[in-house]
Amino acid sequence: METKSTAVLVVGGSLVGLSSALFLAARGVPTVVVERHPGSSPHPRAIGFTPRTLELFRAAGLGERIPQAPPGLRLRRARAESLAGKWFEETPWTPEELRAPELEYSPCRGAALAQDRLEPILREQAIALGADVRLETQLLRFEQDADGVVATLRTRDGSEYELRADYMIAADGHRSPIREALGIGRSGRGHMRTVRSIIFRAPLQEYLQAGVSQFNLQQPGFEAFLTTYGDGRWLLIFSDDVERDDATLRALIHRAIGRDDLEVELVTTGRWEVSALIADRFASGRVFLAGDSAHTLPPNRGGYGANTGIEDAHNLAWKLAAVHSGASTPALLDTYDAERRPIAWLRHQQIFARDDFKAHAGAGEATPILDDVAMELGQLYRSTAVLGADATLPPALRPDQWAGQPGTRAPHAWVDRGDARVSTLDLFQRSWVLLAEDTRWCSAATLAAEPWGIALESLRIGADVRPLDLEAFRKGFGLGAGGATLIRPDGYVAWRSHDLPEDPLRTLTEALGRVASAAKPLGGDATGTQQSAVADTRSA
Repeated sequence: METKSTAVLVVGGSLVGLSSALFLAARGVPTVVVERHPGSSPHPRAIGFTPRTLELFRAAGLGERIPQAPPGLRLRRARAESLAGKWFEETPWTPEELRAPELEYSPCRGAALAQDRLEPILREQAIALGADVRLETQLLRFEQDADGVVATLRTRDGSEYELRADYMIAADGHRSPIREALGIGRSGRGHMRTVRSIIFRAPLQEYLQAGVSQFNLQQPGFEAFLTTYGDGRWLLIFSDDVERDDATLRALIHRAIGRDDLEVELVTTGRWEVSALIADRFASGRVFLAGDSAHTLPPNRGGYGANTGIEDAHNLAWKLAAVHSGASTPALLDTYDAERRPIAWLRHQQIFARDDFKAHAGAGEATPILDDVAMELGQLYRSTAVLGADATLPPALRPDQWAGQPGTRAPHAWVDRGDARVSTLDLFQRSWVLLAEDTRWCSAATLAAEPWGIALESLRIGADVRPLDLEAFRKGFGLGAGGATLIRPDGYVAWRSHDLPEDPLRTLTEALGRVASAAKPLGGDATGTQQSAVADTRSA
């Protein structure tokens, strides 16, 4: 068998695997994806993608290709006898009193797009950026050593070959043979039940006019859950694990609709294990878990399944790229587990704090419900890749409450750059970025990055980027007139100085080296060798 090599092998070519390939390829990291199926699953699975997910895809060049949801769209669920029968009360995902104020937190609105419609877009873009996507290719086994992973793969025709990778991402689903082979256990609420489902087509658009798209159906002797994918396809989930023939399925669909005079097309069936389990580790050596292999969460209106997995992929991609380039040591990769596993647990807790799953929560102290904006755009990372995020801080707040807190996503604000008006988010996700008003920070940025061999872009507030409201901008980022904020390549705040310190060069050099897990300085001591430049920097 001929051994070939790549920087990263991604096992699993579904939503999270393709997102991993997209984000890695966008950073120029050689990536191979293997998927044992010939394409996307016939079952649409996930449909709701959050504003944060759309921000990530926008930065990867997909802003125009993914249709965004209409303004103000909210996922509404009601209890009903049937679609054509009586409707009863609505049940909110987040209580009305906890809803965030009507502020513009993002340039994106999210998307109501079925997973099997999104995956081909991700696959095509990943390939266009250089990823090698190999369908109908199965991982048979793997071994890892101190230098990488050797995977044995089998193609459709039965031939086998070996592929050596520096690192491997297991995006191979909730059963994850890779996780099992690594001996990584899981904790959490556990298995709740196994259910069956049917995807069908029927002309039911009239029942969506009120804005409700999910229904808990309750009739004597019949309980089910019904929702739409918004493209003519509907999903009916039964509350049991019973296999049914086509005639029975049609009869139950008619019962769910509340009428039997409509033509119904059966598309596909499914069998689902509803469970909540978080891997005890998200990494083992050079292998990383992402998506369902790392955290299996029940379907929920917060989008905590697919969207959490996509941000896993994004968090890991820039770190692998930094290590692959030699700018960062492998210590940076330890921050993946440190940052992402607490987020998975936070979302696990939030699911069972809400009415949809409260009955399955079990005994224990009640968890306060956090609003949707805090959960999606205000999660906090604590790791060595962040300075100034201690254990006293809450796990999530809205961006306007954080005001640029290190460890949180850099806030959105509109600015003018050149002749264009852009979001601050459009300034990030390519390299490290320093935002500051004082020219002394700009001078320091060039000198601070040089010994580490790190690409750091310095943007002067008021010159390179011009906020529409300078005071509001300062407040949003938590900066004084002499302050600076350092943004990581994933758009998160790594470090911040509210005002100008006595020695901005030394301060920035040390901060950058720490949060980037920078490799040994190219010229020896990163700060000691620059003392002759400090005076010039401070007086610039």
